[in-house]
Amino acid sequence: MSISLTLFGTTACHLCDECLLLTRPLEGNGVAVRQVDIVDDPALLERYQLRVPVLRRDDTGAELDWPFDLGQLMDWLGDALGEGA
Repeated sequence: MSISLTLFGTTACHLCDECLLLTRPLEGNGVAVRQVDIVDDPALLERYQLRVPVLRRDDTGAELDWPFDLGQLMDWLGDALGEGA
């Protein structure tokens, strides 16, 4: 099974970069991460400006706010990743 995630962040956000690096190992296991710069959309900026980085599952709409580690990310994705195992 593949799963799509959206990473809401900004270009000058070191935490967003850390979050993206954390997702890299999952990309080989059917996880795709799309980055969205919240600065380009006033509604996204209002919603996420104090929360970035935020990962959203495109299948369920569930959101995971930073900070989290790889274990927490795997737990959050557990049902989707488990189906492929």
